[in-house]
Amino acid sequence: MRLVSPLLFLLLIGCQSTEEGATEEDHAFTTWSHYGGDPGFRHYTSLTEIDTSNVALLEPVWVYHTGDADTANHSQIQCNPIVVGDLLIGVSPQMNLFAVNAVTGAEAWVFNPQDGSLDANGSVYKHIMINSRGVASWTDSLGHTRIFFTAGSRTYAVDASTGRKIEAFGSDGFIDLHHGLGRNVDDHFVVSTSPGIVFEDLLVMGTRVDESLPSAPGHLRAYDVRSGEQRWIFRTIPGPMDEGYNTWGNKAAWQYTGGANVWSGFSMDQERGIIFCGTGSAAYDFYGANRPGNNLFANCVLALDARTGERKWHFQTIHHDLWDKDHPTPPVLVTLNREGKSVDAVVQATKNGQLFVFERETGEPVFPIEEVPVPQEGALPGEIPSPTQPIPTLPKPFARQSISKEDINPYLSEEDRAKVLADMERARMGSPYLPPNEQPMVLLPGFDGGAEWGGPAYDPATGMLYVNANNMAWYIEMRKNEWSVPDEENWAQAGERLYGKYCQSCHGTDRAGTGNNPTLVNIGERYDRESFGTLLQSGRRMMPAFGHLKEEETSAIAAFVLNLEEEGKKEFSIRPLSPEEDPYYVSYKLRGYTKFLAPDGKPAISPPWGTLTAIDLNSGEHRWQVPLGEYPDYKARGIPATGTENYGGPVVSAGGLVFIAATSDAKFRAFHKRTGELLWETDLPAAGFATPSIYEYRGKQYIVIACGGGKLNTLAGDAYVAFGLPEPPEKEDNPSR
Repeated sequence: MRLVSPLLFLLLIGCQSTEEGATEEDHAFTTWSHYGGDPGFRHYTSLTEIDTSNVALLEPVWVYHTGDADTANHSQIQCNPIVVGDLLIGVSPQMNLFAVNAVTGAEAWVFNPQDGSLDANGSVYKHIMINSRGVASWTDSLGHTRIFFTAGSRTYAVDASTGRKIEAFGSDGFIDLHHGLGRNVDDHFVVSTSPGIVFEDLLVMGTRVDESLPSAPGHLRAYDVRSGEQRWIFRTIPGPMDEGYNTWGNKAAWQYTGGANVWSGFSMDQERGIIFCGTGSAAYDFYGANRPGNNLFANCVLALDARTGERKWHFQTIHHDLWDKDHPTPPVLVTLNREGKSVDAVVQATKNGQLFVFERETGEPVFPIEEVPVPQEGALPGEIPSPTQPIPTLPKPFARQSISKEDINPYLSEEDRAKVLADMERARMGSPYLPPNEQPMVLLPGFDGGAEWGGPAYDPATGMLYVNANNMAWYIEMRKNEWSVPDEENWAQAGERLYGKYCQSCHGTDRAGTGNNPTLVNIGERYDRESFGTLLQSGRRMMPAFGHLKEEETSAIAAFVLNLEEEGKKEFSIRPLSPEEDPYYVSYKLRGYTKFLAPDGKPAISPPWGTLTAIDLNSGEHRWQVPLGEYPDYKARGIPATGTENYGGPVVSAGGLVFIAATSDAKFRAFHKRTGELLWETDLPAAGFATPSIYEYRGKQYIVIACGGGKLNTLAGDAYVAFGLPEPPEKEDNPSR
């Protein structure tokens, strides 16, 4: 299928915004050519065909089924699709890249990265099954567009008109993100879940890496869009010659420590040539005795020269992270009115429910940020928490920061309330900065935010920012990583030890699963030893790869997890390294990713558990906040909307609307952007844990949402659904008939 025309013409026919205060810049926001809508990640459209007066008339105009949902493994779609010419381009649950006609939903092509090519060992390559939140594109001077799409560790260049990989890019059409990091990490987990961003002829990429040890470093890299050649690197874990090296007390950490990665994507000021991003925590992310100090450039907002990768400025929003508080979303480019002056700024939303606002060129805070003393009591042996943490004075947090014994879910039975109260009395709580230890601690905001990966929406016509948030509490409980030299072990015994080292924090001591991590009970019904070993080596979705494990270690874990009695009796021959010999050894590890839930499975704390908040960035003041999502059984009991956990993000329109799906109740909603009033909602075929895309084609406005489900125990799906207004009735040729 041929592209009908370059996307540029869509930018030139943007409809006139009816909003007071709209600018010429707004007229460019009539399509969705980038992840997040535009290079500034604003999630904004200047289209006004759909507005507050007619949004209730929205109806599906096409549905595209990818045909590859995997309900057994809770496959998901988190993709925010882009529009190129007359094609909408997205990613399926099984990580196939596809293009459909943006008007009809008819399939144009599908690119399957499982193409039979060989890996470095000569085996048929199988990409890691992770989530893809989107793609990037680049168009040359002749109007030819290539799509940059990452499956596992491979970033492909694909011809947008044919769906075929461009073999001249990299090696056989792809680059391997394991390479070019400055040390050998071929057997480490290195993938990308969010797309890179293109500036001129450069593709800038981040990665997702293991948050435990061993882990690859999260260095940022830029590649030539034509050849795939690496052009620059920014080391987020600095070496001896790099700025920031003195913030690491362990001077050898750069040689083995990982993390400090950008897994959530980028935004860009094209005029200034500045790329912005937020980095994650350093590994290991819950115990930092092996990485004393503030650990630059982990947990930083970074501004880099897009052409060279040189740092222009940074700001660290959490020092020496002990709570897995990665930056979950790219910074958003905004323009504020401060004391009568226009200020180009950038806004970083955090998992702690804060907004950090900086001048775009200098990194100077727009609103004061104070270094506030935080609790030090209870730190584990060897741990040195930061005595202070930076707290913005404005805007105020958009997510709850603490709970007390009075904040118990009021809709629980008396028996369940008593159980929750007893759990609270045993736990530590009161500050999101309590140092983790072996006593359970209730963390709020939890591991999934505050802000999530979908990120906020910003309205350049009004200066309002809209951000969804989780208010779900989680436990942090550490366990001592005991070590002793076994006299002799069989595979089952070694497998149990290795399971405790590598798997227990996610899947629990009883293998029943914790948080969003699935149960391994009865996993033998789906995997044999060979396929389970492949799973361990390659990883899948949230599960990292354990490629560094030796074959016998993989077999031993399989014997333990799959309850293989005969194989479990085999003698284990590998002597484990002592803590002194093992650079990846940590003395304490997280016991498990566990939500703070009541016995009935509902949140233990009082609602709202999910919110949508409107914040005036000119003043820093909140304008409104509403619950986002509801539990059907609570609704049936007449309980007002409580909000639920939510992922994905909102989009805001010049038509006066904020659209968002994001929750487990499989609803798609539109709110009045000035008041927060719910104006429209509809049922989706599966929960839409993704950010919508809005575009115009030939005078008609479309809104597309990926409905993949799979998270929060929802049914997996495979649909992209496009909504629009009904077509007006055709006029009769002779009205007198």
